[in-house]
Amino acid sequence: MEFVTDLHLHSKYSRAVSKEMNLQNMALWASKKGLDILSTSDWTHPLWMREIRQELVEAEEGLYKLKNIKEAKTRFLLSVEVSSIYSQNGRVHRIHNLIFSPSIETSKKISDELIKRGCNLSSDGRPIIGLSSISLAELVFTIDEKAMIIPCHIWTPWFSLYGANSGFDSIKECFGDYSKYIYGVETGLSSDPYMNWQIKDLDQKTILSFSDAHSL
Repeated sequence: MEFVTDLHLHSKYSRAVSKEMNLQNMALWASKKGLDILSTSDWTHPLWMREIRQELVEAEEGLYKLKNIKEAKTRFLLSVEVSSIYSQNGRVHRIHNLIFSPSIETSKKISDELIKRGCNLSSDGRPIIGLSSISLAELVFTIDEKAMIIPCHIWTPWFSLYGANSGFDSIKECFGDYSKYIYGVETGLSSDPYMNWQIKDLDQKTILSFSDAHSL
């Protein structure tokens, strides 16, 4: 079965994002554009998670729909972009990763652990944390083996896995022993699938492209 999906979005609780980016509007425009499954986005933000809990109900395992829409067709998958800024091997790295969660319960556990580690989740829907990609992967996969991490827009110079100014030279260098659990990467606006297919480090990875939308 095939689905048309967009799994990297932002809510009204992220910086520089339209105030119209709420769940109702996102579902409406998904239907107009022929999208079957959307990211809820930003579930680490406590106010946005409150809206997710109030407005969504699980439709199928790991997928949610609007509660108050009788024939709601749009499904939501829990994903959030996290910005890690940290030092490793004498260099500052700025890596953005998408975390996919299989349930609201798992999302809450991950958020709780991030808060315990001093992460401020209330300031932005895309939180900035001081954890390395390795530490983030350890935290997420320890909580739920069904969760996934996908590096965002991997060629963006300042904020990505391969970024020339703050990235790494390989997935292994970035994620260490957890690299075997990184099954896909997001191209972003700085590359396309054909470019990525030429990179040996990505031979066994799924190449994904999402919108990173900040408006409807």
